[in-house]
Amino acid sequence: MTFEGYFVIGVIVLMIVALVNDWMRPGMLLFSALVVLMASGVINTQESLAGFSNKGMLTVAVLFLVSEGVRQTGALNIVARAFLPKRRGKMPIILAKILIPVSVISAFLNNTPVVIIFAPMVRNWAEKMNLSPQKFLIPLSYATILGGICTLIGTSTNLVVHGLMLENGLQGLYMFELGKVGIWIALAGFVYLMFIGHKLLPRKKNNNKRNRQDYKEYFLDATLPPNSSLAEVEIVNGRTHQLKDVIVISIERNGDIIDTRKGRFNLENDDKLVIAVKSENLENLINRRKLEFKALKGFGKFYKSTDIKQIEAVIAPRFPGINQTIDEFDFLNHYQAEVLAVHRNGETISTNVGSIRMKAGDSIMLLTNENFIKNWGESKIFYLTSFIGEIPPPRYRGQRLFALLLVLLMIIGATFGRYLPEVGGNQLDMFYFASIVAVLMTWINILPNRKYTKAISWDVLITIACAFGLSKALQNSGAADSIATTAINFSKSFGPIGVLITIYLITTIFTEIITNNAAAALIFPIAYSAANQMGVDPKPFFIAICIAASASFATPIGYQTNLLVQGLGNYKFSDYTKAGLPLNILAFIISVILIPLIWPF
Repeated sequence: MTFEGYFVIGVIVLMIVALVNDWMRPGMLLFSALVVLMASGVINTQESLAGFSNKGMLTVAVLFLVSEGVRQTGALNIVARAFLPKRRGKMPIILAKILIPVSVISAFLNNTPVVIIFAPMVRNWAEKMNLSPQKFLIPLSYATILGGICTLIGTSTNLVVHGLMLENGLQGLYMFELGKVGIWIALAGFVYLMFIGHKLLPRKKNNNKRNRQDYKEYFLDATLPPNSSLAEVEIVNGRTHQLKDVIVISIERNGDIIDTRKGRFNLENDDKLVIAVKSENLENLINRRKLEFKALKGFGKFYKSTDIKQIEAVIAPRFPGINQTIDEFDFLNHYQAEVLAVHRNGETISTNVGSIRMKAGDSIMLLTNENFIKNWGESKIFYLTSFIGEIPPPRYRGQRLFALLLVLLMIIGATFGRYLPEVGGNQLDMFYFASIVAVLMTWINILPNRKYTKAISWDVLITIACAFGLSKALQNSGAADSIATTAINFSKSFGPIGVLITIYLITTIFTEIITNNAAAALIFPIAYSAANQMGVDPKPFFIAICIAASASFATPIGYQTNLLVQGLGNYKFSDYTKAGLPLNILAFIISVILIPLIWPF
């Protein structure tokens, strides 16, 4: 390998380290790496910019608009209500009724809005049925992934690989080509989740006989207000009649911590308390004003206590306060809201909340008023989970049906367009039909024309576009050839199948630690070079990359939908590994067996 090749690999390794440690958003990190390689002459300006005009990347952008148009109509809400079982039954049957429709929808629409809408509805449905929501939310995320691997547009990763194939002068993928192996992985995944996977997930039942929300318990920092009526009140084993439905966990007095859960203690004016209270009792406790809460300091200048509402939201990657502490960011002045607690990795953090550094995927409980959803519900800053799916968007039935008809025509057009003559030199492919549908949705006001940019995840697009440039740098520097040679030598006793296995496993590992789109783009040139050196058809390798980059089940960080349900279902990191790793292995085995049979080398 030349010095240039080692330099490219060094830049990419540093980029991966930065991605793993979440130093910046993925788009900015990949753009930084691209600029370094351009400035050093590994790639020229034209090669650096080529990804920003790639048809695969632009198709992803247009499909964001189409998915948002369908979401705006409320069609997904109607579908969700239709397929959720009306009565309890055997778990395999219940799961099948939920997972299969979700998977079919995700094969044609962006899976993130599908999960945003369906997850809260599934949680509320499970609570009403007195079932554990934790048995359904991870399978819901997995179902969207399984559906996405069956079509060209099911996930942006497939379009990335498709775009790279076109860029290298190869024939791209057809609409349902990936379904030749994807459908078998999906069917095996459904069977696994129905009979085995759900048993590996935690089980927390809602025992509330009135079928109300399973209210969480929070530990809150509080102090006694001046001249408090609680001064000198006796605490017996953490309880007092003056504070019903509250447990006093501890008192900080003169630098000492007193555990009040056993014994008798009297409160004093300067005491700092840690109390436990369920969220259903919180509003009443605030209104009584017997305690002052650190989380509500300054809150009164925005709202009366009677206006306060509790809203649970998931922090999205576009949130401006990522990696800042809650105190540094100042929620109150930014959003007229205060953070009551943070759910992360299955744990609830509600004491010393101000020192928590916020991360994408954190589920936060906010105290605010009902205008919060009106102001921020359509933004990409939060994935709202408390009311999404409960208040259908204000759209007419005619618009809903028309939006679904447009999507159906888009799918049919993209599927059969290759058999039709070109129009003015334009190929009748997915980009062609998706662009027409997106424009029609905008002009007939299905998609808000003045807010259309909010529907696009710009960081995803920048990540994809820059990944094309990095892929070209691996080719230009000879690094891709050298790595491919090493992979061939490592697995030469097994021939092309051995290389296929190596490519699949490396892509899977990269997907779990960095973005799936970047993983696909970085492995693509290595796979292409390996195929050229061995004199075999590269398509089996490209199919393996598509499947491996999407089949991310073992961690919450590998795929965005996994991250979305983590806070909502109060899952731990290990829950994904227990339930998801066998599914990863299942997808790997099916892929390695079927890909060489369907696409011979």
